[in-house]
Amino acid sequence: MSRALPKYNKRRVVVIGAAAALALTGAVVVNSALAGESSKGGATNAQTLAAGPGTITCPDVASQLPAVPATAKAEVDRNLALLQTQINEANTRLQNTVGQGGPNFVQNAILGPLKGKRESTIDRIAISIGRKGTKPQGLNALAGCALNAGGAANNGGAAAPAAGNAGNKGNNANAGNNANAGNKGNAGNAGNAGNAGNANGVGTITCPDVASQLPAVPATAKAEVDRNLALLQTQINEANTRLQNTVGQGGPNFVQNAILGPLQGKRESTIDRIAISIGRKGTKPQGLNALAACQLNK
Repeated sequence: MSRALPKYNKRRVVVIGAAAALALTGAVVVNSALAGESSKGGATNAQTLAAGPGTITCPDVASQLPAVPATAKAEVDRNLALLQTQINEANTRLQNTVGQGGPNFVQNAILGPLKGKRESTIDRIAISIGRKGTKPQGLNALAGCALNAGGAANNGGAAAPAAGNAGNKGNNANAGNNANAGNKGNAGNAGNAGNAGNANGVGTITCPDVASQLPAVPATAKAEVDRNLALLQTQINEANTRLQNTVGQGGPNFVQNAILGPLQGKRESTIDRIAISIGRKGTKPQGLNALAACQLNK
């Protein structure tokens, strides 16, 4: 009996030791797997963060211009510099608004207004050259810009990162916007200052009257002036239609950024053409661009 006990004890020690070794091995394997998974996830997150919102790029205008008359060079150069300033400002805004708005935020709030500004500036360049030479045609095809590189997820406003905005708790204006998924729960947009009154009608966009502020229009300019005055009204009608069709979209500045801003850019360009038309055969009216900005009335 006394000799059997040691053998039994030995066997028990061996079995317990083997079980402990197996448990330790399992723990090491599990920990290694978890470490690998964590590292892998961290790398993915790092890559996403490093990607950034991307960069806005626009077609080069200078290279598409014909010979610039000497008398127009200063004005053309000034407007070419302004085009670059507009791109820089748009890229700064892109960096400063990461995670804001819905899926079309970049297109509506940055690329759209940028295009409007560029159209106006490119128009001025073409008109300057046309005063003493042949006015270049088709330059406005260069007005549209695109979001490249790291912003592919935001491509033209597709904004995949915005899908993660559901948890953007600090973005109080966007609370309830839940990544704009089907615009569900846009109750959070009820306090949309720019879109105020969504619950009781969206209101109407109104703009200062331009026709009443014009001097006498030379007969040779009348057709062009009338055409551009009609275009101003068309632009207002289009903006009001868009206002109706986008109820509940975007954040607190949606109407300003996506509708009123682009409308002002279009009106500036059209009003410039009116002033230039009158100035060809008469005195060019000054200060008309003060009439470009519009407002939302409830």
